[in-house]
Amino acid sequence: MMKSIKIKRLEAGESVVTSEYGNSMIPLIKSGQKHKLDPIKLEDVLKDDIVFCKVKGCLYTHLVLATDKRKGLLIGNNRGGINGWTKIVYGKVVEVY
Repeated sequence: MMKSIKIKRLEAGESVVTSEYGNSMIPLIKSGQKHKLDPIKLEDVLKDDIVFCKVKGCLYTHLVLATDKRKGLLIGNNRGGINGWTKIVYGKVVEVY
């Protein structure tokens, strides 16, 4: 599913089942494994949630490593990589198939 369609559906309040390729979230999400995203607001995100978000112009389904009321969410993968801080979050992974 194209990412722009995912964003539109999440912003409209719809859940989305999707899959993405890459090994940065193993073993939580394997490459190509389907997962369900529910829409979420920034203020409802918690540390250790897996979210679909935008960091520095790139879209990621990655872990929330920290939260800060001023900076937003610190996003990183499950292998120690850090993407950066963002306040742009579209959805939260609620189920992995």
